[in-house]
Amino acid sequence: MPEAQRNVLKTKVHDADVLAFIESFASTDQKRQDSLDLIALMSKVSGYPPKIWGASMIGFGAYHYKSEKSRQEGDWFLVGFSPRKAAISL
Repeated sequence: MPEAQRNVLKTKVHDADVLAFIESFASTDQKRQDSLDLIALMSKVSGYPPKIWGASMIGFGAYHYKSEKSRQEGDWFLVGFSPRKAAISL
């Protein structure tokens, strides 16, 4: 595989339904409510709507980065979270 392909981030934003994701992924009522509260807060603060990134992250906004050191580049969200099994990760 060429070096340029190895250094591209594979996690991408897509058009999955954020609320359907929360309903299916959050394992408890508390995690579901906390996720909805985080969506409201992060939307308000960032000014961007929530989008699903990869399989389990909710991100707001985006920026493009390019690292001189690792030669990796890609797009990533400005702020976000994931309602993981053990705990929510910000």
